Amino acid sequence: MYMRRLLIAILTLLPMLATAQDNTWERIETEPVEKVNPDAKYLVPNAVPEVDGRVCWEADIKAPGKSAQQIYDILLKQLEKMVKEPNQLENSNVAVKDAGRHELGAVLHEWLVFKSAALSLDRTVLNFHILVTCTDGNANVQITRINYDYDIDRKPQHYVAEKWITDKYCVNKKHTKLYPISGKFRRKTIDRKDFIFNKFETLLNEK
Repeated sequence: MYMRRLLIAILTLLPMLATAQDNTWERIETEPVEKVNPDAKYLVPNAVPEVDGRVCWEADIKAPGKSAQQIYDILLKQLEKMVKEPNQLENSNVAVKDAGRHELGAVLHEWLVFKSAALSLDRTVLNFHILVTCTDGNANVQITRINYDYDIDRKPQHYVAEKWITDKYCVNKKHTKLYPISGKFRRKTIDRKDFIFNKFETLLNEK
């Protein structure tokens, strides 16, 4: 008799347990999901750093086991390849080749594309310098002297990085948004900088 009453009590509680589980499941599933700002990478304070009043990205790229001359040869080859790529204008060149000091300097004038569609092409000429100093096991790389020639086929406009893509000129006061026009320049320039540094690192770490 006792076992029968216990069984009936358990069966009575089962719907309540199921409801509790369902409610818990629903509560978990409907909790708000924090939205990720797609511009978070570009909104980091000083994502566009200034050195002595000039925008300059600098990185020490490690090259374990490689001599200064080996690093020099690898990056000279890469820079000479870069200045001949399809997006480069004809005056891009490797202007400094100092094998004695293991120093390199390249001047690049290239198309930076914001949007490309069948009837719409939005792009700018990105002008910048790459400076490289090689030592045993390390390459110091700087990307600087950045400026832009925009809309050159219709209404030419010239912008310098210091007054266009820095926090002061490109990010709102709350530091939550990029301004629409200068923001697209900041995004693409940071992406281009990252690509160059990553490419150099890959090359210098190949065996």
